[in-house]
Parts: sequence; structure tokens; C-alpha cells
Amino acid sequence: MHADPEFETFTYGDPTPPKRGLRELQAGDLLVFYAGLEGSDFQRVAALYIVGFFAVECAGLATDFSSGDLQRLFRANFHVRHHAVFTRQRERLVLVKGTSASRLLERAVLLSETGADAKGRPLKVISRPMRQIFGDFQGKVSLQRSPPRTVSAEYVGSAERFIRALT
Repeated sequence: MHADPEFETFTYGDPTPPKRGLRELQAGDLLVFYAGLEGSDFQRVAALYIVGFFAVECAGLATDFSSGDLQRLFRANFHVRHHAVFTRQRERLVLVKGTSASRLLERAVLLSETGADAKGRPLKVISRPMRQIFGDFQGKVSLQRSPPRTVSAEYVGSAERFIRALT
């Protein structure tokens, strides 16, 4: 088990195909992280919550970075820190580095509501209030184990203002 993203030096690494598109992030973009949470000392249904974000410094495949840059930028990341893991994943490992403007939130922000898939089974979808801020991801409202979602151009301003106001 490992913490990824890690919010001490703001790095994220993932070798899986669904996250491959993150290599296209540019400096200044925001990468928002959410997690499934539920109440422990009170009754709260399980839902997805925004837990933090990176103001992106750089992103790419591990093979895009020099050895020096990998150590300087990503040495705290699990996938880089563990030589055997890095050697096995290097060719497909996507790495993202956040700036010092990145944050782990002190209080998670509700992102989802319960919707249904085509067969009527419950799944987590972006809530209606959050669709006013982030849009509907080109109709792909499901957030449950989903590949990264991109905010449409018409919602970038409202999404950025919302996320930056959380700090």
C-alpha cells in the first residue's frame, strides 16, 4: 500500500492505461483528486469527495524525464522511490508534479450523488450542483472507478475559481 497522490512534495504516479492521458497535463493546469468517503462518528452515506488538487508544474511519462529530474522532482513518489517498482513500470509510468500552490484539503467537499447505470444499478455520478461548476464531462457523469475526466472549455473558469477558493 502507498499514498498516491502524495501531498508532502505533491507527486502522483500511475502506470495504468486509464491514467495515461494525464501525461498531457500542462504547467498551470489543475489536477483534482477525489476519494470515496463515508461518515464514521455520524450517519453519512458513502459518497465521492474532492480531497485535494495539484497546480501542475509538469507531467509526462517517466521516460520523458532525465534521471536528475526524476530524483529532483519525484524522489518522494512511491513508483520512483522503489527501484524494482520503477524498473518494472518505467515505460508506462505517468508522473505528475504539483507546485507549492497544490493542496490537500482540510475538509473534503462533496462531489457525487447516487445515480444509476443502464441496468438500474446504483453508481456515483457528479452531483447536479457540481455540474453547474464542472459541467457534465461531455455526458460522462459517472465518477465511479472512472478514467480521468476533462472539464469542457466553457466550465474551466468556474471550475478553477471553485477549486482555488477551497484553500
